[in-house]
Amino acid sequence: MSTLLNPAQAAPAPPAGPSIIDGNQASFMADVIEASRELPVLVDFWASWCGPCKTLTPILEKLARAQNGRIRLVKIDVDKNRELVAQLSRMGLPLQSIPTVAAFWQGQLAAEPFSGALPESEVKRYIEAILKAAGGAPPGADLLAEAKSLLEAGQPEEAAQYFAAAVQADREKPEAWGGLVRALLALGDEEQAAEILTEIPVTLAEHVEITGARAALALAAEGRKAQAARAGLEARLAADANDFAARYELATALNASGAREEAAEALLDIVKRNRAWNEDAARLQLLKFFEAWGFDDPATMAARRKLSALLFR
Repeated sequence: MSTLLNPAQAAPAPPAGPSIIDGNQASFMADVIEASRELPVLVDFWASWCGPCKTLTPILEKLARAQNGRIRLVKIDVDKNRELVAQLSRMGLPLQSIPTVAAFWQGQLAAEPFSGALPESEVKRYIEAILKAAGGAPPGADLLAEAKSLLEAGQPEEAAQYFAAAVQADREKPEAWGGLVRALLALGDEEQAAEILTEIPVTLAEHVEITGARAALALAAEGRKAQAARAGLEARLAADANDFAARYELATALNASGAREEAAEALLDIVKRNRAWNEDAARLQLLKFFEAWGFDDPATMAARRKLSALLFR
């Protein structure tokens, strides 16, 4: 990611202490029970001969690091700590199969343990549930909330810093990636916005936040061209209100300048006058606007109501 964003300036310092340690019977009380009074502790019961453990443990380590010190992972080799395993089993912790993962908070089990090599997405949900129960939040949550507020307040440069920091905290957060692209577009930096889109994990490519950001970039390029011809487009419409091509291009220019309501009205006017013009181009462009703006944007919701009224009258 570009150093121009300098996301470290926006990121809070992580809590001190190791987030991943190897535990044993002698240190279990200190590493797990006592430590869980300060932060949630995950315990990974594994063995060197266990195939699924080789899949699950790297996932746990990755996700623990991503929490930036807000959760601890303690790894227990069951073969080297048989007495501890027997003691925990007698206390009701199910350790009949491995890998087994247990979560502790305030000295107690915080959730039902799980066994087997779950997919990363399910392990992530498990950790997020533990954090929520402990009154915490993923490290990018506060950054993301601040970034959105800054962008809505018309401060895209500061918003970009916070979105970038949120990406660093959790690269699997589509809202952070999408927000970063939108902040860069608000700054007029289409080149870097396009670069950021190439860095997004493939698993997030079709998420609505990412497809919306991609649509916003495409519309920004179209709008830049249309804005240069805006005066001419307005003159053409003044001479002929049914010049749908001019009205279509004007809508793109209006969107590029941030006039969302006016852009939507221009396309809605085409739909009203000639719904089938250019193979339904006005409606399709309006749908692209909705995707780029976000489906919960006030301009989207207002225009969608008007479009529905036109299509189903």
